[in-house]
Amino acid sequence: MDSASTSIPTPAADWTFDTDLLRRYDGPGPRYTSYPTAPSFDPAFGEDGYRRAVARGNVRATPLSLYVHVPFCNSPCFYCGCNRVVTRDNTRGLDYVDRLLREVAMVAPLFDRGRQVVQLHLGGGTPNFLRPALLERLVDGLGRRFGFSATPGRDFSIELDPRHVTADDIAMLSAIGFNRTSLGVQDFDPAVQLAINREQGVDDTLEIIDACRRYGMRSVNVDLIYGLPKQTLSGFSHTLDTVVAARPDRLAIYGYAHMPQLFRAQRQIRDEDLPGPEGRLALLGMAVERLSAAGYEYIGMDHFALPDDALARARREGGLHRNFMGYTTHADTDLVGLGVSAISRIGDSFSQNQRDLTAWEAMVDAGRQPLWRGLCMDADDLLRADVIQQLMCRGEIDIGDIERRHGIAFPAYFSDALAALQPLQADGLVDCCGDRIVATARGRALLRVIAMRFDRYLATPTGQGGYSRAV
Repeated sequence: MDSASTSIPTPAADWTFDTDLLRRYDGPGPRYTSYPTAPSFDPAFGEDGYRRAVARGNVRATPLSLYVHVPFCNSPCFYCGCNRVVTRDNTRGLDYVDRLLREVAMVAPLFDRGRQVVQLHLGGGTPNFLRPALLERLVDGLGRRFGFSATPGRDFSIELDPRHVTADDIAMLSAIGFNRTSLGVQDFDPAVQLAINREQGVDDTLEIIDACRRYGMRSVNVDLIYGLPKQTLSGFSHTLDTVVAARPDRLAIYGYAHMPQLFRAQRQIRDEDLPGPEGRLALLGMAVERLSAAGYEYIGMDHFALPDDALARARREGGLHRNFMGYTTHADTDLVGLGVSAISRIGDSFSQNQRDLTAWEAMVDAGRQPLWRGLCMDADDLLRADVIQQLMCRGEIDIGDIERRHGIAFPAYFSDALAALQPLQADGLVDCCGDRIVATARGRALLRVIAMRFDRYLATPTGQGGYSRAV
């Protein structure tokens, strides 16, 4: 993809906050960490499809990214929609790592040893539910089966709950090889924390951020959430001031997705405690304004980074990529998902492990790769995935580039999508100019809405449900 000719706006200030438009377009839709999205995956896709995809990848010899899902949490956060298991029984971590390494023993031999791992990410759940010694055993086991890159640019990252980690733990994680961390904060307001069952001290959290820097983590991300119960402008303003003063390299400002019909823990949250649409938009607008003033650049969707962070550089240089781990700098890799519910993107295929822990355990115990469902992309999927990837990562679509790489006439192929974009263009969200379709400053908060115009699966029953709101 030719990025040199692409104009990529980067500062958060380029995001024009139009409350009326955001309210009008605030409907449910995919987050496009993949295309096609997971609801379109098919249980008929099995181990044979996975093996064929890996074999094709071995011919390409692309590097690998590993994602490991650790589902356990010590207590339930009521807002959470992740696939997690709440327990205080630490022995479950031992059993889980045993099975993870057995899954690795099944999967790793399929990949050529020369395909080095340039990225490892542990997500959850709460990965630091596993104590550092157990994490060391897991990483060592992965390294014995896969070839870890020795280059300075490799990314080994882990999501952390600051309530259950110490500065000494950070030192051990650094010694194991982790060089990036992501810390969940959500909101420091005590009333909000009580409402979401996540009480978390400010000083303790700041101490962990400091420890990450002290022990050589080259990037620290902090997650915040707007739209939580009991959340107010004054309380969230104090949280933003506190976090910005700590100067994390990256920030994610997620919108709370209230879907109690899907996530049982959310039934503990009373509807009357949630901010209304105006309140949510005001919280988001304040966050964008505050981060812009503090010098953070807008990466895409709900992510921001300091100008010298690798993510910001990748966006400026056209090397940004979006997958199930969010935004990443490692575009040219095959993503191998390990553990319960983990999703892989290998070449032209997606595959997902069993989402139920008991089912995942049973398949591993039986010596079977614990796949649940997947999909082999056809030419149309690959084309639309490319279009949506450009939009989500660059804020624009290079029509000429798409035509050259896929052998199509864009206006004819996407006539329906272009017609669906016309109302958005009339509202100033998108500019269809010559050989580019560009999300304007008013439309950058609604990249998901623009991308949906190119999604053919949304017209099918499997493509219609279970998505969070766009704002």
